[in-house]
Amino acid sequence: MKQHLLRRWLAPFAVAALVLSGAGVAEAKPAPASSDAVPLAGSPGCGKAPTLRSGTYTIQSNGKNRSFILSVPDNYNNNTQYRLVFGFHWLGGTMQQVAGGGSDGEVYAHYGLKALANNTAIFVAPQGLNNGWGNSGGEDVTFTDDMIRRIESDLCVDSTQRFALGFSYGGAMSYALACARATTFRAVAAIAAPGGISGCSGGTQPFAYMGIHGISDNIGGGRGLRDRFVRNNGCTAQSPREPASGSRTHITTTYSGCRAGYPVVWAAFDGGHQQGPVDGCAGCESGARSWVKGEVWKFFTGDTTPTPTSFRLRSESAGRCLDVTGANSANGTATVVWDCHTNANQQFTRNAQSLQVLGKCLEAPANAVPGSASRIWDCTGGANQQWNLNDNGTITGQGGLCLTASNTANGSPASVQTCTNNPNQRWSKA
Repeated sequence: MKQHLLRRWLAPFAVAALVLSGAGVAEAKPAPASSDAVPLAGSPGCGKAPTLRSGTYTIQSNGKNRSFILSVPDNYNNNTQYRLVFGFHWLGGTMQQVAGGGSDGEVYAHYGLKALANNTAIFVAPQGLNNGWGNSGGEDVTFTDDMIRRIESDLCVDSTQRFALGFSYGGAMSYALACARATTFRAVAAIAAPGGISGCSGGTQPFAYMGIHGISDNIGGGRGLRDRFVRNNGCTAQSPREPASGSRTHITTTYSGCRAGYPVVWAAFDGGHQQGPVDGCAGCESGARSWVKGEVWKFFTGDTTPTPTSFRLRSESAGRCLDVTGANSANGTATVVWDCHTNANQQFTRNAQSLQVLGKCLEAPANAVPGSASRIWDCTGGANQQWNLNDNGTITGQGGLCLTASNTANGSPASVQTCTNNPNQRWSKA
C-alpha cells in the first residue's frame, strides 16, 4: 500500500460496511454518438504473437522517457479480448508499489484488482514525473495515450473496457482522464482525490464515475469531482447519505436517474486520507482487508461475487498468530507464530479447501511427515495445500496431520504433526 502523501489531509479513522447499493458498468456499455450498440472492439494486437510480457517498459512521450510496469495474465491468449486497467500511484509513490501491492504484497497488487481479476485483465502501473501527476500541458494524459497505443498494438484488448483508478494524486489523475478521455475509458474510480489537481480538460461529456472519500478528508473536494458527472450524466440530484464520525461505517450510494450506461457511485467512509479503510477496525488501514477493492471491481465489471473475508489464525497455546516470516511472499517462506497484528502476512482467506495469504497458499511439503515445516507456495490445488478447519479448533492437512505451533515464543516454527488435540494444535479465527 501507500507510504504516502499530503499529510495535511491525513486523519486516520475507522470504518465498517453499510452498503446501500452498487452498479456495474460492464453490463451497460455506453454507446458512441452514431450508434445505440457497442460490439466488442478488439485492439490491433488481437491475433498477433505478443512481444510484450509482464515487466517494466520505457517509452518516449512528449520527448521524455516515461516508464510503466505491465502485468499480463499468466494464461494470456491472443484471441481473448482483455480488460485494460491503469493504476496511478499517489504523490511520492511509485509504479512498483502499485504493481507489487506495497507492504500488503501480492494480494494488493494493482490496488487489489489483479487478484480479483483472476487473469481476466491486463494491468498497467505507470510512473509519474517527480512521483506525481502534475499533468502539465496535458502531458500525463498524452503519456496514457502513448501507453495505450504501445500496449494495444501488441496485446489483445477490448477497447470498450479500459479503466483507471488511483489514490490521492492518482485519483486526481484518474479524474483528469474521465474529463479528457471520456470516449477512451469506460470508467474510473477516484479514491480520496484531493480536488482536480491533475486538471480537467474537457469534462463536459457523460462518464461512468466512482468516488470514494473519507468524511474527515476534505470531502467537499471529492463531492465536487463527483457532482460534475452527476450533472453530465443527467442523474437525479441528491445529497447521498454519509456516515457519522465514529460510526466506523461506509455508505455506498448509486445515483438514480443517470443516463443508461453512465452510473455515478459515491462511497463515503468514516475515516481520513486512506486508500484501504478496514470495516469495523478503529484506526486500521490495510489494502488486503479493505472493502474498497471489492466495490471498485464490482463497479468496473458488474461482478458481485463476494470478496473473501480475511482472518488471522491464533494459536490457543501461544496466544500468537500464524505469520509468514518477514512478510516475504517468495515460494518456500516458512510460517511461524508471532504477536498478532493487522499486516497482510497474517491475513488468510479461505478458498475451497486452501488457505491463502500474500497471494500464495499455505502448504506442507508433498508427502509430509510429522515435523515437516509449513510454508507458503504458489497455489496448485494439490493435496498438500488442502486444509480442513475442524470444529475442535484443529487444522488438518494431507495425511491427517495437524498444523502445530512448536512453541509459544515469537518466531516459533509452525509444522504438521500427528494430531493430539493439545492446545498447540488448536487455532481460532481472530
